[in-house]
Amino acid sequence: MIERIKRWAPIVVLATVFAVPALAADDAALRKDLTAVIALLGLPCGEVVAATRVKDNEHIATCKDGKRYRVFLNAEGRVVAQKQ
Repeated sequence: MIERIKRWAPIVVLATVFAVPALAADDAALRKDLTAVIALLGLPCGEVVAATRVKDNEHIATCKDGKRYRVFLNAEGRVVAQKQ
């Protein structure tokens, strides 16, 4: 059993090390996309500094100035941003 752990431990560590930057890149792209969506909808934000996924196609975007928006698809399939 200990031999198995010794063999798998480096693989798990390497997988974790390489997976974290990939997730961070997706997060940066998501923040950039949310910034663009909020700007196109004419709402004041500047830059999205944090994004929290609520469910599929729904996020809470926190702007640099502290404003928060719920960005989601409505029943008609249009993107909507509601101030929180």
